[in-house]
Amino acid sequence: MVPVFLAPPSIPWRPTHTPEDAGDLMPATDPRSDHPGSSGQTDLDLQLLEALRAGRGGDPADLARADSSWFARARVLRDEFGRLQMYYGFGIEEVSTKIRILRQEFEQVYDYTPIEHVRTRLKSPESLLAKALRQGTELTVPAIRAEIRDIAGIRVTCSFVSDVYWIAEMLSAQPDLTVLTTKDYIAHPKPNGYRSLHLIVQVPVFLSRHTEHIPVELQIRTIAMDFWASMEHKLRYKYRADMPDDLRAELDDAAAVAAQLDARMGRLRDEVRPAPGA
Repeated sequence: MVPVFLAPPSIPWRPTHTPEDAGDLMPATDPRSDHPGSSGQTDLDLQLLEALRAGRGGDPADLARADSSWFARARVLRDEFGRLQMYYGFGIEEVSTKIRILRQEFEQVYDYTPIEHVRTRLKSPESLLAKALRQGTELTVPAIRAEIRDIAGIRVTCSFVSDVYWIAEMLSAQPDLTVLTTKDYIAHPKPNGYRSLHLIVQVPVFLSRHTEHIPVELQIRTIAMDFWASMEHKLRYKYRADMPDDLRAELDDAAAVAAQLDARMGRLRDEVRPAPGA
């Protein structure tokens, strides 16, 4: 038995983005793997200290004499980063549970699931600090929470384009999830050929004494889109801004082929199973 499909939503296009929108969810990690008790703790202390020094400026001798107080402040920031990371890890768990429930329901009730793979990513304190410094964000937790929206991320991979919008529709309809922003790079691909549907959703995390409302970035894409994005990321990482023209041309062509493959597979799928909204 096939469930009644929801029509793909009319999700508004918001063209604002940063170069990291596609970079994004790299290795899948356990949200707890970057706990502040990890071996990177000392490195983060030093990074924070250097950031505080750079922000203050002044004579190097004066800075040297003030190291102890600045180092203490860096440790306070590190502890706050650790707590922030814990909250965002909980946010990933909340949204991941929703996705897992949908997947299991489809597998057990309908013998079909639009969800192929799910990966998660939680920015490490070091990565979070680097991004804050890169974009000029004030080194305070309120400023970081307000200006950096991809601390927690989940990538959902589907077989068909219609399933991408279907999953977004089902998650958006849940009453405790609030969609904050949407970027539809499927309808409006990036100039480099990147295609995916990005949502920032906010989920409540109920703690012992208060509730945290945590934004989580959702990237929903097809297998073909994911394959292309993974290769593009590897090449961009290798060549930085100096990717050879022939490789760039190959990537452009591969992006077009991936889009054609998605369209062809969608037509074949319609022969055996009605598309969402049909």
